[in-house]
Amino acid sequence: MILPAANAHRTAVVVGLGRSGKGAARLLRALNWSVIVIESRSGEALEAEAADLRAEGIAVRLNAPLRLETFANLPSADAVIVSPGIAWDQPVLVALRERGVRVQGEISPAWQATADAAIPWIGITGTNGKTTVTHLIHHLLCAAGLDAPLCGNVGFSAAELALQCQRDGRRPDWLVVELSSYQIEASPEIAPRIGVWTTLTPDHLERHGTLERYRGIKRGLLEASGTRILNADDPDLRARASSWDQALWVTAGPREAMTPALSPTLWVEGDQVHSAAGPLLRADSLAMPGQHNRQNLLLAVAVGLRAGLAPEVMEAACRRFPGVPHRLERLRELDGITWFNDSKATNYDAAEVALKALDGPLVVLAGGQAKAGEASGWLRHLRRRAAAVVLFGDARQFFTSLLAEGGYGGVVVARETLDDAVSEARDLARRLGCRGVLLSPACASFDQYANFEARGDHFRRLVEAL
Repeated sequence: MILPAANAHRTAVVVGLGRSGKGAARLLRALNWSVIVIESRSGEALEAEAADLRAEGIAVRLNAPLRLETFANLPSADAVIVSPGIAWDQPVLVALRERGVRVQGEISPAWQATADAAIPWIGITGTNGKTTVTHLIHHLLCAAGLDAPLCGNVGFSAAELALQCQRDGRRPDWLVVELSSYQIEASPEIAPRIGVWTTLTPDHLERHGTLERYRGIKRGLLEASGTRILNADDPDLRARASSWDQALWVTAGPREAMTPALSPTLWVEGDQVHSAAGPLLRADSLAMPGQHNRQNLLLAVAVGLRAGLAPEVMEAACRRFPGVPHRLERLRELDGITWFNDSKATNYDAAEVALKALDGPLVVLAGGQAKAGEASGWLRHLRRRAAAVVLFGDARQFFTSLLAEGGYGGVVVARETLDDAVSEARDLARRLGCRGVLLSPACASFDQYANFEARGDHFRRLVEAL
């Protein structure tokens, strides 16, 4: 892949020295932009990272906060690139846009570079399920012999991958890109060849304000996509089916269960995935628990068919799919008790999905940094599945009250750290005769961890050490 060199003498300011910021800075430099990275922090580690970038011809200014006076002391910027962690309505970004400065998300340079090289994207979004679907699509395409790396909101940043392809002279058949609402909001120009929408439930409302705004951001990605694939089993998506003039719908249930206005392109009948042409592959070929994972299978198969994959190739690949870390990840069985890591469940809806997927009785570990949201479904399934709930982190007092108000009648124990919570969970599971212990926090991780992966990795180490 040869990236164009038509941007000489243009200047980009990249905000933040995180992974996505560094990736965007290096890609823009390869595209012959003059690049300045500003970072509000400082320190020995950041000085070392800054030195590496400066050696590549990228200017770096530490102790440079995101303020208008910072930009006043910089060369005039043709573009300002921001990471997903910076709110789109941050006052400085709003002021810059009002002045006519092009403000973009860190994924925009990657989109432009790969679009210029005619590399098609498969864009996957959704409140829950998007990471599993992204990994499964990547797995299916690679099993069929296609070059289809994954990136975006998982693994490599899209800019890192685009730069790596340029350096290696690599031209992938597809890019499989997980896209969060934060990324879509800041890069509305992204128009995948295939777009996938897994689910929609209230999340990130502290960032986007309203459910309508959150829904509209995700819908924008699908409307820009050449082919739109949607999950007909999601209540919010299904309720708006009539508003789509062109979309491919899939359901993990029978075709007859859909309304006449919604005709699925794939459905399940007699443990087989069907299309209008007949049975394609077994619906149980993906050995992951839960109806939601059957929905994930249907979405991935729909993409595979559009990419030209044979059903028998996809069925064989599904049987080899190992799953995704931190998403109902089965860690081990000890003394007849199975331990599951579902650290990715950072909201009530995701935690409810995990509870529905497993048989009880369970000990559930929940806690972290609480989010706004509707908890009634989660509480209902805790009452059905959980013999005990062990709470940890900042949310433990809030969750104690929430469980009491929600009528939960099992054992509730609060501990400050995950270390203590795991020890308590083991003792409770033995005493109460539970089949499993499930880490499904229903919370963000930022009270004690950098991200949900760090939380899940810590949990895995604790469980392996038992």
